[in-house]
Amino acid sequence: MIIDCVSDLHGHYPELEGGDLLIVAGDLTKSDTPYEFNQFTDWLRKQEYTKKIFIAGNHDTRLEKFNTAIQGYLCDSGTEFEGLKIWGSPWTKTFPGMNPKCKAFTLDSEQELAVKFNLIPEDTDILVTHTAPFGTMDDIYYHDHFIHVGSGNLMVNLLRLSKLKLHVFGHIHESYGRKKTDWGWMVNASHVNERYEPINKPIRVIL
Repeated sequence: MIIDCVSDLHGHYPELEGGDLLIVAGDLTKSDTPYEFNQFTDWLRKQEYTKKIFIAGNHDTRLEKFNTAIQGYLCDSGTEFEGLKIWGSPWTKTFPGMNPKCKAFTLDSEQELAVKFNLIPEDTDILVTHTAPFGTMDDIYYHDHFIHVGSGNLMVNLLRLSKLKLHVFGHIHESYGRKKTDWGWMVNASHVNERYEPINKPIRVIL
């Protein structure tokens, strides 16, 4: 199965090759306007994949305020594709230096996040979150040193997912990349870097 992963578009919509499954892990527009959201949905509709799914990120206030049924949109919900169970969750935790105007689906504590991440079914094959798990591709540079800003509770929940093959996230632009684990792939698919430049390519995973 050909899976292309991208996140943190912030209004930049890359050319994609097409394949079986497209995953977009949040932060869809630059300024969260209706016009920009229409741009995103137009771009998504044109992509040549058998199935396309997306979640919101902390910049996607429109989806938090108007959480209506949109084809392919997951919010603490799941879908299936070719026998694989997919779950999407948009939640992130406040971290130092975070833009106070960009806090959609953002919570202040790990206890609050636990309520959300405990909803992830144990038999999930593909997990899509906006935040990174703590300690994995979640580094930001803050006050002259790097700190981890991912969710510890999300990492704990990953350990109970017995069938997990792929975890896709973004949010931390400067930690773009992929990591092979004993159970499968972890992918930070941020399209923009820390300066919001669209220089990171979508990441392709073969399952």
